[in-house]
Amino acid sequence: MRNRGFVLFTLLVLAALVLSACTGVPAASGKKKIGLVTDVGGVNDKSFNQSAWAGVQKAIKEFGWEAKFIESKQPTDYEKNIDQFATEKYDVIVTVGFLMGDATAIKAKQYPNIKFAIVDYDYWPTKGSQICPDTVKNCYNDGGLKNITSLMFQEDQVGFLAGVLAGGMTKTGTVCTVSGMEIPPVVRFVVGFQNGAKWIKSGAKTLNVYIPSFTDPAKGKETGQSMIAQGCDVVFGVGGNTGNGGLLAAKEKGLMAIGVDVDQYLTYPEVKDALLSSAAKNVDAAVYNYLKAIKDGSVKAGVAMANLGNGGIGLAPYHDWDSKIPQAVKDKIKQATEDLKGGKLATGYKP
Repeated sequence: MRNRGFVLFTLLVLAALVLSACTGVPAASGKKKIGLVTDVGGVNDKSFNQSAWAGVQKAIKEFGWEAKFIESKQPTDYEKNIDQFATEKYDVIVTVGFLMGDATAIKAKQYPNIKFAIVDYDYWPTKGSQICPDTVKNCYNDGGLKNITSLMFQEDQVGFLAGVLAGGMTKTGTVCTVSGMEIPPVVRFVVGFQNGAKWIKSGAKTLNVYIPSFTDPAKGKETGQSMIAQGCDVVFGVGGNTGNGGLLAAKEKGLMAIGVDVDQYLTYPEVKDALLSSAAKNVDAAVYNYLKAIKDGSVKAGVAMANLGNGGIGLAPYHDWDSKIPQAVKDKIKQATEDLKGGKLATGYKP
C-alpha cells in the first residue's frame, strides 16, 4: 500500500511538470526572470543603459530574482532581442531608449502575458503607425498595450538647472551642448539648458549641434572642439558616448563640462576634473521602483513621470568644484529648483 501511494505521488508530480512545460508556466518557485534590452550604446555606456541595469541588479538582489541583459548592436536587433527573452519565458522585459519605442510596442502586443517597461518613450503613436490603427487615438486607452509602463523624465527641468550652473560659471558668456540624435528626450535637455543659461545671464550665447548617433565619441569630440573654438567654455554632453566626446574635448582644453543622465564623475573618471556636475536622470531608481511595483502587485500601465518634485531627476553633487562655485550661483540653482517645482518658472520647452 505504501509503495502504491509513492507511485501515485510520483505520477502526480510528473503530470504537474508536464502540464507546466506544455503551458509555458514555470514551476512555482516565485523567482521571476527579468530581461533588459539595451539600446545601441551598450550596457557600459557610462549613461542610461548602465543606470537601467544597475536598477535591475538592485531589484534582483533584494527580491531573489534572476536577470540578464542583451546588448543591441544595431536597431534591427531590437525585436529579435525581445523575442529571445520572450521565448526563454522571461516574466518582465525592460527596454532602454526612445529608439526602441516601436519595437517594444509591437512585441508587447505579441506577448500580452509579459510585463514590459521602457525608458524614455511614451505611447502616443502618430496616425497610421503600425502599432495602432488610424482610428485609435491612444494605444493605452483603446488599442491595448495594457502591459507596458513608460518610465519618463522631465529632462527640460534638470537641463534648466544645468543651464543655470553653466550660465553662472561661464567666463566667455558662451555655453554649448554636444547632442546626440534630435529626439524628444535630447531636445528637452537642450531647450531647458539654453533657457536656464539665459535666465541667470540674459546675454548668454548658447550653441548646439545634434549628431545623428549616440555611439560616436570621435564626432562628439570634434564637435565640442569646434564650439570651443567659437568661445564655448562650458560644454554639456547630451548624447551617450557621442556626448562623452564633447566632455573630453572640454577636459583636454582645461575648460568646464556638465555630464548627463548619471553622475558622470563616478562613471567617466577620465573627465571628472572638468565636471561641474551632471544633469542626472535617476533611471536606476525608476527601473527599481517599477520592479518593486511588479513584486507588490501595484504596477500600472501608462506613464510614470520623474521630475524635480518627486526627486526622479536633479543635479549630481559638485564634487571637486564644490568650493569653486560661488554661493550666489548655488543660490540661483536653489531658487530655480523651487520655482520649477512650484510652477512659478517654466523651462520654455513646448512638446
